[in-house]
Amino acid sequence: MALSPLHYHPLPFPFPFPYTSIPPRHSKPLSFSSSFPPKPFKPFASSTSTPPLPPNFSPSQLLDLLRRQPDESSSFRIFQWAHNHPNFSPTPSLYHEILRQLGNAASFHSMFTVLRQMTSNGHVIDSGTFLIFVESYSKFQLYDEIGNVIRIMEREYGLKPDTHFYNVALNALVEGGKLKLVETMNDEMVSSGVKPDVSTFNVLIKALCKAHQLRPAILMLEDMHNYGLSPDEKTFTTLMQGFIEEGDLDGALRIKEMMVESGCLLTDVSVNVLVNGFCKEGRVEEALGFIEGVASEGFSPNQVTFNALVNGLCRNGHTRHALEIMDVMIEKGFNPDVYTYNSLISGLCKLGEVDEAVEILQQMVLRDCTPNTVTYNTLISTLCKEKQVEAATELINFLSDKGIVPDVCTFNTLIQGLCLTRNRETAMDMFEEMKKKGCRPDEFTYSILIDSLCSEGRLKEAMTLLKQMELSGCARNVVVYNTLIDGLCKNKRIAEAEEIFDQMELLGVSRNSRTYNTLIDGLCRSKRVEEASQLMDQMVMEGLKPDKFTYNSLLTYFCRGGDIKKAADIVQTMTSNGCEPDIVTYGTLLGGLCKAGRVEVASRLLRSIQMKGMVLTPRAYNPVIQALFRRGKTKEAMRLFREMMEKGDPPDAISYKIVFRGLCNGGGPIEEAVDFTVEMLEKGLLPELTSFSFLAEGLCSLSMDDTLIELINMVMEKAKFSETETSIVRGFLKIRKFRDALANLGGILDRKSRRF
Repeated sequence: MALSPLHYHPLPFPFPFPYTSIPPRHSKPLSFSSSFPPKPFKPFASSTSTPPLPPNFSPSQLLDLLRRQPDESSSFRIFQWAHNHPNFSPTPSLYHEILRQLGNAASFHSMFTVLRQMTSNGHVIDSGTFLIFVESYSKFQLYDEIGNVIRIMEREYGLKPDTHFYNVALNALVEGGKLKLVETMNDEMVSSGVKPDVSTFNVLIKALCKAHQLRPAILMLEDMHNYGLSPDEKTFTTLMQGFIEEGDLDGALRIKEMMVESGCLLTDVSVNVLVNGFCKEGRVEEALGFIEGVASEGFSPNQVTFNALVNGLCRNGHTRHALEIMDVMIEKGFNPDVYTYNSLISGLCKLGEVDEAVEILQQMVLRDCTPNTVTYNTLISTLCKEKQVEAATELINFLSDKGIVPDVCTFNTLIQGLCLTRNRETAMDMFEEMKKKGCRPDEFTYSILIDSLCSEGRLKEAMTLLKQMELSGCARNVVVYNTLIDGLCKNKRIAEAEEIFDQMELLGVSRNSRTYNTLIDGLCRSKRVEEASQLMDQMVMEGLKPDKFTYNSLLTYFCRGGDIKKAADIVQTMTSNGCEPDIVTYGTLLGGLCKAGRVEVASRLLRSIQMKGMVLTPRAYNPVIQALFRRGKTKEAMRLFREMMEKGDPPDAISYKIVFRGLCNGGGPIEEAVDFTVEMLEKGLLPELTSFSFLAEGLCSLSMDDTLIELINMVMEKAKFSETETSIVRGFLKIRKFRDALANLGGILDRKSRRF
């Protein structure tokens, strides 16, 4: 079968190339030993005769032709066509070119075919040929195969890898983060008697720095001297970078001093590494001083220097100064790149200057600097946080018009913003839109939407979406299942929550502490405490340690039921298992004690908690204050309330409600209730109408009508009554019809949003 003429690249000869089949690509590791059968190579057979080569067709012409092909399949067919002609002899550069093209496409079988052809044609294969295999395997992260390359070199071709070969192979493993393989290969290099050079040590130092082993990395300098080698600029720069990555700039500066003392000059790369280190730690002024110092030694700031300064200033909230640095950068002839603009946009967004960030984006486009998804994601995220979801949607449309396809992160950010602003229907539309545009939703996309559906009680739709996620082949994430279990539990659909819980095990989704805690809490709220206790035992058997959330769920159940003994046992078990009770635990226990009428015990516990140095919250104070009011102990209750204001967290709306209700229901002098009402209103809290009515009756009975009128006027002012609403209430007050005034006051307040 013959190919049609190759129209995309005009050739000096008008005839077709014969088709030669190309073996399939491989995306998984392929062993050398399995790829070299002992049988000799046979040239590809063709069902048609091979067309002759044009006169004077040279290897350089074929090399140029191969480099102009759209893909490796076309290149391979052309190469085989030429190779099958007896009068054509490919050069090493031709073989290497086709090997590189095939390697870039992971066509490893075809690479082995070419290698066999080189052997059968008598070409000398050197280590450079095998380095192409090393680079190809590295590109596709098939690092285990690099060792096989060395073995086949030695066993099949009698080639011994030299220092340069090992350096390239070791560096590929370091860049891939395969530090264990680096150690193994280095041992093989030493045992083979191959002497390391400075580059070898630089690679090994880089590996140690990546493994956070800075001391052994420094000791490598001594090993270098044992081999008669001296560190170069790259050695010291690698060490400086290692210290900076560990957050130890001072250590990097010590390495810089060692570098200078050894006679090595600071390079532009070395300077930029240190400038970046200063900026990462927020020491931008020192960075500028350092640049000024090295400038006298001949250093001139470049693009990397300016970008480091801009990024450092933006990260530390000095975006205005960063903009000035960008102006200097432009004056010096350096064009800001996407990194520069992204730093500025991120800095402005952190300051809430979204409009100015958009202006920077427009300036970026005008200067022919193409924004990337990081640029847009930063802006879209900020717009969503500022609840400017419509503007964020417009930005995504603008992004699409510019030919930049939004990534899953962009869509997730916008979908989350839409859900948080209760635009769930639009969020679902965006979900469908992302699929149409070929952007595959991930586990976070599904988690956001399922959480939104659950919060609205639309559990059937949430379950359907979960099924859709499972069928789509999306990675199953524990967060998605936890979200759905939580939604089912909150809607008292415990049986379905248990089904999802069991399904997780069948699907191989690891359940975590939150999974168990959510279901345990749901069971406790459904009064199925025995099953909750059994689930906690199962949790322990799975190697998960119950935490304060686990214990607090059980504690809440027993406290609500008035079973103080079992509640106390829970706290005891919690402590003995090394889980320290928090203020939520104590607040729950205090509420249980007060509910059971054991106020004195609750008061002593309150003092005990204070002695532990814990800051008491309204959750701890409120139940005790309420219990004291109910027992008529107004002074003690008010003392605790004032103590909370001075020593604990500020009282919340519930605290004021409890005190106001206690004072108005005959719990103390009426003047104290009036003063407290004023105090509440000054804090922006509106009084509870039922208790306020009690206070009004008391004031009327004591002929304190003017005080009542003044309080009602204050309530209307704080509640922002309209002129009409105010006139209605004041009309009743004017004729002393206080009941009617209060009834209208309450009706109007019901129609307004209140603090509680």
